[in-house]
Order: sequence, then C-alpha cells, then structure tokens
Amino acid sequence: MTILQTDSISAAGLFAGIGGLELGLAKAGFATKMVCEIDIGAAEVLRRRLQIDVEPDVRLLKRLPKVDILAAGFPCQDLSQAGRTAGIVGKQSSLVGEIFKRITPRSSNPRWLLLENVPFMLQLQQGRAMAYLVSELERLGFTWAYRVVDANAFGIPQRRKRVLLLASRTEDPRLPLFGVDAGEQQQLFDGTQMCGFYWTEGNRGLGWAVDAIPTLKGGSAWGIPSPPAIWDPKNGTLSLPDIRDAERFQGFTSGWTEPAIEIDGVRRTHRWKLVGNAVNVAVARWLGDRINNPSGGLPTSTPHLVGERWPNAAWGHRGKVYAVASSTFPVRRKPTQLRDFLKHPTTPLSLRAASGFLARAEESCLRFEPTFLNDVRRYVDRFEKRAAA
Repeated sequence: MTILQTDSISAAGLFAGIGGLELGLAKAGFATKMVCEIDIGAAEVLRRRLQIDVEPDVRLLKRLPKVDILAAGFPCQDLSQAGRTAGIVGKQSSLVGEIFKRITPRSSNPRWLLLENVPFMLQLQQGRAMAYLVSELERLGFTWAYRVVDANAFGIPQRRKRVLLLASRTEDPRLPLFGVDAGEQQQLFDGTQMCGFYWTEGNRGLGWAVDAIPTLKGGSAWGIPSPPAIWDPKNGTLSLPDIRDAERFQGFTSGWTEPAIEIDGVRRTHRWKLVGNAVNVAVARWLGDRINNPSGGLPTSTPHLVGERWPNAAWGHRGKVYAVASSTFPVRRKPTQLRDFLKHPTTPLSLRAASGFLARAEESCLRFEPTFLNDVRRYVDRFEKRAAA
C-alpha cells in the first residue's frame, strides 16, 4: 500500500519504527510526506510496506517538512521498566530533543505534535521525562495534553498502555484526547480463558493478562526480544505465539516485518524487537480520527501541584498543569477472545524457559491463579519424563 496521497491532511513521522503511527494516521485520512528511521530492518519495512523514502537519522535532518501533524514514537529504551531506566537523558530517549531543536517558537509548523512513549516515564526519576517534555513544549508555545491509553480498549487481546502526548499552538488538544471515555475495564478469570504471561519474569513481575497477552516488548529483563507465553487452562499447555500473530496484536497484517530479515545482518529474532517497539495501529487511528472529528465533552480537571506524581491524564498551558479524570479506555470495542484471535500455530514453551519461570515464581510472593502454577509444574514434569525416556 501507499500512504503518500494528495489532497489530504499531511503528516510526517520521526522514529517511525515499522510505521504504526503512520499507518494508523493514514487510516484516519492523513497522508505521510516523510518518515525517518535509523534501524535498517525497520527502514526496509517502511520502504516496502508504505512505499516511501526513508530518512536515515533524525540528527541529520536539516529541517522538518511543513505538515499538519508531526508524529514521533521516540525511543523508550531509557524510560521503560524492561530497559536501562537511564531516564530522559539516556543516550536513546534523549533523541527526542532533536525534534525540539527543529521547531522554532515563532513557526506555525507543525499544526499538531504527537509524541508516544511508555507510561513508566510518568514515575521514573519522579517524572523527570514528562517534566522535560512539557517544559520544552511550553517554551515553544504549545498547549499540551496527554493520556495513558490501553490498546485493549479497541478489542485487541493485548494489554498495552502507552502515553499519547498531543500538543498544538493553534488548537485545543484536550477534546481529541479527553472527549470520550468508556471507563476502566478489568477482565476476570472464569477458569477457561487463555492467559498471557512473561516467562522471563516470575520473581518481581508477572506481566499477567487474562484473555489477552501482556504488553509486547522490544526487549526483556534478559535484554533480548522475546514473546510472552500463553497458558491454556483447558489442556494445561504453555506456548509461544507466532510472530505473525504478534504483528496482528499490533494492528499490522501477518508478515508485515518480513522485509526486515531480507537485509544482510538482520536476524530473524529482530522481528520481535520491531513489533515490540511499534505503536499500535488501532490506537493511532483512533487519535487521528479524534483530531479530525473531535466530539464529546471535557471531563473534570483539577490543578496538579509541581512535585506530585504525574497522573494518567493531564493538560497544561503557560506553566499551569491540570490533572484530568480520564480512564485508559477511551472506548470499549467488542473484545476478541485470545483463543479466537490466534490464527497461526503456537510453539511449546521450552523446558528451560518453563522450569526457570517456575523456580522464580515459587520463590516469589506473587499471587497466581490457583491452577496456574499446578499446570506449570505438570508441564515441566511431562517435559522431563519425555526427555528421560
């Protein structure tokens, strides 16, 4: 497909990854004029799937194109729990500053600025990352608003919360972000649904999700990209989803990242990193549609004191910050059960992975579904007996 169209509202994408923001905005009517991505595998995906030239390095851009919206899912490695937690001054995440260098206070370009990243940045180093972002936006004359949004709200069986930060110098960003709200949703386990968990964890965090997978990640606690595991209580199995279903969890078509591994030096496992770092297409489309057609009403907002923990939603202008009572579910679309969503064969979780997880889980104080650990023990026992035979 191509997303470079005429007679459309325009967009540009920095830190574009495999095009989640760009594809979602295209579905909302935005035509992408330029993308920038340094990862050679991701850049090949963009060239092939979006049929567009790719700028290789944001640090080498001389200027930004004139567009209606500039979108950037800037690097999260230094801001996530699974990453280095170096903060906004880290080598990767500090690259967001390259955007601010290219926006002058008196320019009308861009009309909208959209930044996306992990919600952990709201608490890391007492929220230093968000404080930096909003101070730079206000220095450049923007009114800003942000909201933590869960991709699960759009009927996708993945629990994936991300911060959407929308800013403008001529428009009010509050109504697109806050105008609709469906309220938080908690999926309760009924004993039959598949559940997702991270087998690389088990001692400090479980990454647990009922009838869904937990957040796909570009890297794990071990520093390698890896898929979550899926427990099926109907037969006690533990398995890993196919990369093609992982692409679908992010709103792409099966095989979206295949062009990446056609580049010399790019490993097959790199596809998991690309998918884990991607912006969910459904989330991006929702916000694009909201920008084009804002509706609804504004929820209650209260003054937010400097030094307090950043809330899940807020807005600000001229040094004043207001917390907003918005949930992570702006909408609630009919969910697809995880069992029905999976279209490609799964792979059994290895004995090493299952036994390692079990050992950590049994030593931890984490709470589990009553039958879950029993199934993990039986799974490990079956594997060991098979190996002994």
